[in-house]
Amino acid sequence: MAIFTEKGQGASLSETALSIIGSGMRVVGDITADGVVKVEGTVVGTIRAGRQVLVAKGGEVEGDIVTREVIIGGEVRGTVLADERAEIQTGSTVHGDVTCKRLLVQEGGEVNGVVRMGERASVEPSAQSATLAAS
Repeated sequence: MAIFTEKGQGASLSETALSIIGSGMRVVGDITADGVVKVEGTVVGTIRAGRQVLVAKGGEVEGDIVTREVIIGGEVRGTVLADERAEIQTGSTVHGDVTCKRLLVQEGGEVNGVVRMGERASVEPSAQSATLAAS
């Protein structure tokens, strides 16, 4: 599903593209998208989105999330890397590390892992792993 704009107005199509993993749907494998990925069902694998990842209430991700902005209302079991912002909503849980420039954890939201914030925090997971392995 995509949002269409008049030629020359608004963002490019790839920046506004929306991919939805619907409730009751289970995807096993990695997902790569230029725009927004919304997870209402279950994803087992890494999600890479150019703009945003939304994990809705009841949505589950068993794998890493790499994006510019992430909003979590469900459950994530894996590393979350957001270049800009991460939001953990009430009743949601992250079982893994969170790396971002800005973080909002609403009351009742949980992060069970290490939180890294700031300008230097947004590093690809492979670079972090290589740094840890060299230590």
